[in-house]
Amino acid sequence: MTINKLLITGGTGSFGKTMLRDMLARDVDEVRVLSRDEEKQDALRNELRDPRVRFYLGDIRDRESVDRAIAGVDCVFHAGALKQVPSCEFFPMEAVRTNIVGSDNVARSAVDAGVRSLVCLSTDKAVFPVNAMGLSKAMMEKVAQAIARSLEPDTPTTVSLVRYGNVMYSRGSAIPLFINQVKSGRPITVTEPEMTRFLMPLRDSVSLVHHAFENASQGDLFIRKAPASTIADLVTAITELFDRPDHPVEVIGWRHAEKLYETLASAQELASSDDMGDYYRIRMDTRDLNYKAYFSEGDQETAQHEDYHSHNTQRLSVDEVKALLLTLEEVRQELDLWQREKS
Repeated sequence: MTINKLLITGGTGSFGKTMLRDMLARDVDEVRVLSRDEEKQDALRNELRDPRVRFYLGDIRDRESVDRAIAGVDCVFHAGALKQVPSCEFFPMEAVRTNIVGSDNVARSAVDAGVRSLVCLSTDKAVFPVNAMGLSKAMMEKVAQAIARSLEPDTPTTVSLVRYGNVMYSRGSAIPLFINQVKSGRPITVTEPEMTRFLMPLRDSVSLVHHAFENASQGDLFIRKAPASTIADLVTAITELFDRPDHPVEVIGWRHAEKLYETLASAQELASSDDMGDYYRIRMDTRDLNYKAYFSEGDQETAQHEDYHSHNTQRLSVDEVKALLLTLEEVRQELDLWQREKS
């Protein structure tokens, strides 16, 4: 799909900025950034100094500001959200207003504006959710697919979703925290060493979004397959890279509403999925409210699948985690700085 004008909601976040730079490298005519943080917008404006980037100060909770930013674009990538689990636990209504109501605003605005494709960003925490952030993102998925299901066949807009696990070195994530703790001489704080988490570089999550833009049918949800590691192995990999194998580790206990492992797709979802190699396409349930035809039919497909989660995906060894970390520019920069400081 050729994209001339793209809107990124939440475009000053870690993922939004990566997507922005990727689109600029693809020589698009214009990329619009909608976010509510004027300081981050100003910093990004001064960093990029690219006339193709247009900044819209606004909030997805406000439909008028969404309409203003979306008018005239080809495609929309919706990354604006509240993403921190503890913050959403203590302020769940803020998660509702941003992740659910705000997403409804974006989806309806995209349809009304006639954009070709809207891709909404979700998370593994939306599967079997146990915390407010996951619950709100699960509802975001339901809202987006309900809108997709309601559209007429000749509607020009395709609404789809992508779902992924932890993005490595995103803002507020574990890897930059652990590296900072090593470099500052403070103990590495972990909640539960045997927790497993998917490990996905930002470049792979950007590829997932492009895959959705290129391949989505109405209501599709795409997942990129990803490896995982235990938190203990991730910590070991970082301390070995920074030549601090005996760095102290402090187990602080589980945070509010954490999971032992994260699930990217349920068995029921995989029963209606297509295996596309590096990706799963989960097709939208297109049934209507007349369930009579299904009362006497069992679901034989679900029993043939199991949930796809970070405990049963490819498990990386410590050496494999180190190799993956070294593919990240941010980690290489931290290591170079660390070596210069030591010498």
